[in-house]
Amino acid sequence: MLSQGKAAVLKYYPFTIVLKAIIEEPHVQPLRIKLDPGSKTTGLAIINDTSGEVVWAAEITHRGQAIKAALDARRALRRSRRGRKTRYRKPRFDNRRREAGWIPPSLASRVANMLTWVQRLCTLCPLTNISMELVKFDLQQMDHPEISGVQYQQGTLAGYETREYLLQKWNRHCVYCGVKDVPLQVEHISPRATGGTNRVSNLTLACEPCNKAKGTVDINVFLASKPDILNRILAQAKAPLKDAAAVNTTRWLLFERLKALGFPVECGSGGQTKFNRTVRGLPKAHWIDATCVGKSTPLEISTKGVRPWFITATGHGARQMCGTNKHGLPIRQKQRQKRYYGFQTGDMVRAVVPSGKKQGVHTGRVLVRATGSFDIRTQSERVQGISHRYCRTLYRCDGYRYQIGDVTIPHHA
Repeated sequence: MLSQGKAAVLKYYPFTIVLKAIIEEPHVQPLRIKLDPGSKTTGLAIINDTSGEVVWAAEITHRGQAIKAALDARRALRRSRRGRKTRYRKPRFDNRRREAGWIPPSLASRVANMLTWVQRLCTLCPLTNISMELVKFDLQQMDHPEISGVQYQQGTLAGYETREYLLQKWNRHCVYCGVKDVPLQVEHISPRATGGTNRVSNLTLACEPCNKAKGTVDINVFLASKPDILNRILAQAKAPLKDAAAVNTTRWLLFERLKALGFPVECGSGGQTKFNRTVRGLPKAHWIDATCVGKSTPLEISTKGVRPWFITATGHGARQMCGTNKHGLPIRQKQRQKRYYGFQTGDMVRAVVPSGKKQGVHTGRVLVRATGSFDIRTQSERVQGISHRYCRTLYRCDGYRYQIGDVTIPHHA
């Protein structure tokens, strides 16, 4: 349709075309957008409830850890200044006020990413419903399962949340031999026979041969000849439940923000999502989990031709006024201007150079300079010294980086 002149490009990310002619009495089918919120990665999917066809899918990688690292670096820098009485900055520990519902910036960015993309897709698709996974990790129950005396998660979905957490924590492979893509069993690091508990910090994953070989043997004895693996397992077992806490903190805020858009919001548990995916025989992926959120999931899901987008949140730059050395002293001034000659660093451009060493067509992300001599990072190389006169904007920088995926799963129809 583009080559025939019947349509034009509306957006590059996600790639969208618009028809040039009006269609009389168009037959538009309503669509549902589904979200699988996560601490580090969130799955998105647009699905037709009637046919079960997955229209569009994506995975958003959040930048919460980058935000926290930047805030930690800033805090350390300011405290070091106060300690040596140079460039003194008055502390504000006692005069700060936080508004009701405040959450840390690293968590607020996750909510903002998901809300931004739901609003974008609402302008491109006839969305009528929203489904989201409203996960609640009971941190006390995960860390102290004996607190109630009995396991209170019973029925078909029993244990799904804990097992899914373990799969994420141990990277879906056997901790003893490292094998992947095989059925994994929940393993007690300290055996129950020798006083081990069901606390999540005492649980790991192992393949069946390793689980049988270990049995009730103490892990220090079982891995006596592999001290590196032993130290890694013991260190990872004590890892905090910060990812689960992040999901708990943002789940209701995201729900309220989505509800304010005016669409009916369906909620589902993490156990139900995994149950739907397992019953339908679909592989594990964040965007596939999104298609299986909620009770509205069709019995047959068609993934034919779906190429998911991998979206990484990069932010819109830093507000730091000057660069500093390791001692906190200024060494360079940051530019006060972002846009030069109508271009900003991160814009997607196409440069057509008619002659010279850089002759040719270069398409990629641009790095701008006040001199007008830009660099363009293509998929294969970085081309330096391209004049702004040869550049044409394809897509403005919007705080995200994009990559299209391949069709890697079988068609279910």
